[in-house]
Amino acid sequence: MNPKKLSVIIFPILLLLIGFWVFNDSKESGLVHIRTNQKHRGVCWVAGPYKPDSIAFLQLLENNVNWISQTPFGWQREHNSPQIGHHIGRNDGWYGESDNGLRETTRLARQFGIKTILKPHIWLRDSQGKWRGEIKMENEEDWQMWFSNYEEFILHYARLAEEEKIEMLCIGTELHRTCVEREADWRNLIARIRQVYSGELTYAANFADEYEEVAFWDVLDYIGVQGYFPVAKNEEPSVEEVKEGWQTHLKHLRQFSDKYEKPILFTEIGYKSTKDAGIEPWQWPERLDRALRENIFSQQTQAHLYQGMFEALADQSFIAGFHFWKWYPPIPEGAERRGRSTDNNVFNIDFTPQNKEAQQVMKEWFGKMSK
Repeated sequence: MNPKKLSVIIFPILLLLIGFWVFNDSKESGLVHIRTNQKHRGVCWVAGPYKPDSIAFLQLLENNVNWISQTPFGWQREHNSPQIGHHIGRNDGWYGESDNGLRETTRLARQFGIKTILKPHIWLRDSQGKWRGEIKMENEEDWQMWFSNYEEFILHYARLAEEEKIEMLCIGTELHRTCVEREADWRNLIARIRQVYSGELTYAANFADEYEEVAFWDVLDYIGVQGYFPVAKNEEPSVEEVKEGWQTHLKHLRQFSDKYEKPILFTEIGYKSTKDAGIEPWQWPERLDRALRENIFSQQTQAHLYQGMFEALADQSFIAGFHFWKWYPPIPEGAERRGRSTDNNVFNIDFTPQNKEAQQVMKEWFGKMSK
């Protein structure tokens, strides 16, 4: 056959094959593309009773951390009560949760090149055993009062974030029923936040149904997910089992990211150092008695969960990064010892990776992601 005629036949076929490959590659990798070295390599900072010093931030740099989240609290007594207590504008209570503490921690972090998410959080003390995802008012008057109180709470921190040039504000955490039943109120609130705060916005949705039911992602910058997905069926899973356990969740997250054309940011993610941590990662360690802790403690399982998670998620272009729950700053020299310790012992089944095998896994992967 004449070479010119052959090229006329082959060239269009090659174009079709290339187009098919590009389409499927983009479909697989998602519509959102974030460079790995621009992703959040974050930890959830535990706000202590004392002012942190430079050692705390040097430790973060040693572990290749480039973001922290800071969490001031508001308190609600009942799931159906519109009242929200807070310390806004005050500087009593724990230093790290006060306005002065938030400002100083932000400034110190910035000196070391570390950015901040300000993540105000409602703590529900409910006599009926409800949790904050079930906050729901009984009538329109109470709904209006709840949103008025919440607006006062969140706008205070939005203004503080703007004054301190905090890079990101999380406008709420796991307030599922309020989001589903009062979408218009949330959209109005977001518009008010935008008027006083010029940084990036996200919302921290629970992994179980909530992130898929929240409908106002289009007016935010990131889809925030509290990533406590079950990733193992048995105790002490291998890294491969953990990686496999992420695949269905990963598929749904990619599809959801494509739907809104927004990146997924894990506003929280983490695992206890227990043999069963991959089965129900959301379970708090405080609910286990001391004797049980001795029997289920496992640094290796926690490390496997970190490794499998990174292998499954770190290179996904639509994922904006991770904030590990949680990280305790060291107690400054001469300060009174209060609160929990991060000492490595057989009873420390807390979520923190500090002084455990998981810390090295996090450090190595954050290092890879920084390049």
